[in-house]
Amino acid sequence: MSQELDFQFKHENCKRAVLLFHGMTGSPFEMKKIGKALFDADFDVYCYCLPGHGTSPISIKAVRWQDWYLESSAHYRELSKNYDEVFLGGLCMGAVLALCIAMEYKDVKGILGLSTTLYLDGWTIPWYNFLMPIGLHTILRYYYSFPEREPYGLKNEALRRKIAALQKKNTVALDNYPMSCIYELLKMSRFARHNMSKVLSPVLLIHSKEDDLTSPKSAEFVYKHVSSENKEYIQLENSYHLVVMDNERDFVFEKCISFLNTLSNSKNSKEREFAV
Repeated sequence: MSQELDFQFKHENCKRAVLLFHGMTGSPFEMKKIGKALFDADFDVYCYCLPGHGTSPISIKAVRWQDWYLESSAHYRELSKNYDEVFLGGLCMGAVLALCIAMEYKDVKGILGLSTTLYLDGWTIPWYNFLMPIGLHTILRYYYSFPEREPYGLKNEALRRKIAALQKKNTVALDNYPMSCIYELLKMSRFARHNMSKVLSPVLLIHSKEDDLTSPKSAEFVYKHVSSENKEYIQLENSYHLVVMDNERDFVFEKCISFLNTLSNSKNSKEREFAV
């Protein structure tokens, strides 16, 4: 099932590509709208289901954050062979993953960090969150899950109802956060925080002021600690965590496309046609 969720949007003879990463317990489904927007702006776009995702809750408990990293960096290396420019973009955990790849691969052309999740400190995190370390560092992490609750990362109520219905069918994402998955995300986030100064690529950070999963503290940390000379931080006022699907998604797409175009040396297809 996981491969069925992968997508690729490709032009003929395109020289620039964007590799997208979805969020924790999500799937490429949540990245399709931004993927199509980038494709319409003359980028080739790729998004793959991360290991353990897109199948069953049992599968995700067997993976480590290094599995996400190794497979994703392999996709990056493969694209780098075929494109002059490769950009990375990620949502939630995917944004952290994009930053980790850029720490090793200095030729990453640019990074889109959307709802970057270095800390689980959003306003819907349960009051008993302080007990989480007890479970995370014991065998309990393989047996317990936090159920995903309202508002499902969406301020838009109509979209929220649709996503809630799809999650119950387990067709696009899990309807819970396995503690083992949270454990691996926090390990990757800790690694990212300790190595953030290794990021040299240009970075665009977009984060909601009211993010229900992770507060703006995460984006602010990235902005402060990356070594990128070209960096920008935009805070949204009318969205929650899923900024690529929520009320301000068109604004998010516009800013992402504009940012990548300022970094790109490759002419888009319309310019090539005009030049001919």
